[in-house]
Amino acid sequence: MRTKDAQDAPPRVGPRFRYAGPRWWHHAPVSFDLVVWAMAPSAAPDAVRDANARCARGEHPQRPADPRVVAFYDALTSTYPDRGPRAAAPGSPWASAPLHAAADHVQMRLDERCPDVVLETIERLAGELNLDLLDLQDGTVYPPPVRTGQPLLPG
Repeated sequence: MRTKDAQDAPPRVGPRFRYAGPRWWHHAPVSFDLVVWAMAPSAAPDAVRDANARCARGEHPQRPADPRVVAFYDALTSTYPDRGPRAAAPGSPWASAPLHAAADHVQMRLDERCPDVVLETIERLAGELNLDLLDLQDGTVYPPPVRTGQPLLPG
């Protein structure tokens, strides 16, 4: 059953996805990864982690893109471009661009200095579009909040 809070995860302090590790490692910037997944409403956290493991092995479904993933990518990159000169400009939230986008997910490698507003935007869009959010640093899955009423996308 889905809840509005992270499943199987300890509570966090501060912004939900703020990287808490060391700021520098051998003078190299640190990044952190978040992935949004278009899963069935009944998907358990382990199903999200399993899907991500398949992606890491290069196994991607051959199917049309999920409209929720397309809407997420379009909305996010309209404000924070992942291509062109703005993707590498100072202040870009991306540690690596372009983003990895597939039919059922978008993986984002964020610069450790990205502003909280970027993280809040990612979380808000994922919730609005009924996407699971996977924090790759610790494997925590944040399911979409339980919603009532009209869906955001037709279907």
